Amino acid sequence: MDSRDLAIDVIILMQTVVGILGNFSLLCHYIILYITGYRLRSTDLIIKHLIVANFLTLLCKGVPHTMAAFGWKHFPSNFGCKVLFFLHRVGRGVSIGSMCLLSVVQVIMVSPRNSRWAELKVKSPKYIVISIFLCWFLQMLVNIIFLISIHSKLSNQNITKEKDFGYCASIHRDKISDVLLGGMLLFPDVLCLGLIVWASGSMVFILHRHKQQVQHIRRTKAFPSSSPESRATKTILLLVSTFVYFYTLSSVFQLLLSLFENPNWSLVKVSIIIAACFPAVSPFLLMSRDSSVHSLYFA
Repeated sequence: MDSRDLAIDVIILMQTVVGILGNFSLLCHYIILYITGYRLRSTDLIIKHLIVANFLTLLCKGVPHTMAAFGWKHFPSNFGCKVLFFLHRVGRGVSIGSMCLLSVVQVIMVSPRNSRWAELKVKSPKYIVISIFLCWFLQMLVNIIFLISIHSKLSNQNITKEKDFGYCASIHRDKISDVLLGGMLLFPDVLCLGLIVWASGSMVFILHRHKQQVQHIRRTKAFPSSSPESRATKTILLLVSTFVYFYTLSSVFQLLLSLFENPNWSLVKVSIIIAACFPAVSPFLLMSRDSSVHSLYFA
């Protein structure tokens, strides 16, 4: 192992450990809030599912790659490889769906009372639970293909063409099949990404208009500089912009990997690092912006 590969492996290890600890701390924070009877926001349920999705992404991708990179020779069985890839893809998909749902719900909550979204302000919290479980179900349904195409490197199957993922491998099909499969997997992501961009633009417009309306009132000392809704919206915008940046970068690397029958192993590792950036960074973004976290840990 040369110094470059060792440096990449160390980055994957640190990223995985820090990300898991961050998501675990944030999940414990929400559990403590629930036990103590703290009134949670309507978006907190979505964030909790986002944390679970981050856990799946980091555990099922970062941990096996780290073990394989540092010489772990006991590769998973066929069943283990299928489950790891399936859960990773489901976690990634639920992360995208959660960000989409979070953006749409927040733009409804901050919209003016005289807007067309006014009626949904009261109804939207009732549909959050069913929307989340629908997201989990759809991602499991879409990614079921990985239970078929992924197999262990120790498998006795006679497969002439395959893509090596370090600890597991996938069956390499013809280009038409790969394009159709890629399109099927990419369609929900593109749809969610479009909704995220639309919701983010709407939130920025609402915040800008609200700032103009209350600019003359801020001279009064009794008027708060920033409302809770405005702070929550800015937090979600920060989270969404980070997500879109890393997801776009990850998609570029995934496209590069799909163009090669046997991609360079260093390119595979770099794509793993970029794909795990958002799951590792997002809990710290939330903890830095959430006042309830500060009151719990620094009271």
